[in-house]
Amino acid sequence: MFAVSLAVAAALTAVPVSDGWRVQRADGTALLEQHAAADHRAYIHPLMAPDGKGVYTENEPKHHPWQHGLYIGLHAVNGINFWEKEQNKFHPEPVAKPVVEGNTARWKVKTRWTDQDGSPVLTETQDWTLTDYGTNYVLDLTWTLSADFGDVTFGKWTYGGLFLRMPYKKANAKRQFAVNSRGQRNDAAEQKEAEWVEVSMPIEGRTSKGVVRIEDLPGNPGYPNPWRVDGQLGIAPSHCIRGPWRLSKGEKRVNRYRVTVKDK
Repeated sequence: MFAVSLAVAAALTAVPVSDGWRVQRADGTALLEQHAAADHRAYIHPLMAPDGKGVYTENEPKHHPWQHGLYIGLHAVNGINFWEKEQNKFHPEPVAKPVVEGNTARWKVKTRWTDQDGSPVLTETQDWTLTDYGTNYVLDLTWTLSADFGDVTFGKWTYGGLFLRMPYKKANAKRQFAVNSRGQRNDAAEQKEAEWVEVSMPIEGRTSKGVVRIEDLPGNPGYPNPWRVDGQLGIAPSHCIRGPWRLSKGEKRVNRYRVTVKDK
C-alpha cells in the first residue's frame, strides 16, 4: 500500500503564479502555493487536501484579516509589530523555482524585515521541503532569524512564530478541534507546552475532515515550546510566550518544524 502511494506521488512539478510558485503533481493536482509579493509578508495558501479536493487554509479571514494560511509573524521585534500590519515591513526576494526531485520539492524564501522608515531590522529565511506520499504530504521548515544589521530584541507575547489558519466556522463548533501531544484540547491547550498540535475540521467539498499537524522539533530553543491555540483554532508554537529574548549583531536563531497534511 505504501509503495503504491509513493508511485502515485513519484513526480512533482512547479509552475509560476503571479507572486510565487504552485507545487503540484505531474497530473496537475495542486498541493500548495508559495506567495512572496514585493513589500508584503510571504505565506503559503492554499494548502490543499492530499487528493487536491478541498482547501485546508484560509486567507484573510474576517475575524483576523491580516492572517494568511500558513505564515510567520512576531510582535515586539525591537518594539515593532510584525504580526498584524505588514505592508512595507516585509521585503521578500523573488522565490527561485523550487528544485524538484521525484516526490520532493525544495525552495527558499528570504525576507528583509524593516521598520516603518525602511531601515533593516533582521533577515528571515524559510527553507521548505515538501515530500509527497500520495495519501498525505509533509512540509519540513528550517526557519532562521539573522541579526545582520544590529542587536535585535524580541518581547514577551501570547503568540507569534509559525502560524496556521484553517477555515474555522462557528456552525461546526462540535466537529472541529485542536489537540496537543499531551491530550489537551482547544482552550485547554492554549499557552501549554507540547511536542505538537493538530487541528481537525470539516472542509468544504469533502466528506472527510481536513487535518494539519505542526510539530515543534527537538533541538529548537525551548523545546517543547508553549503554543498559541486561539478561539478559531489558529495554532502556533510560540517561544515568545515564555518571555523576552535577544540576538546580538551577527547572531542567528534556527528553528525547525514539521507540518503534516492529511485527512480523517
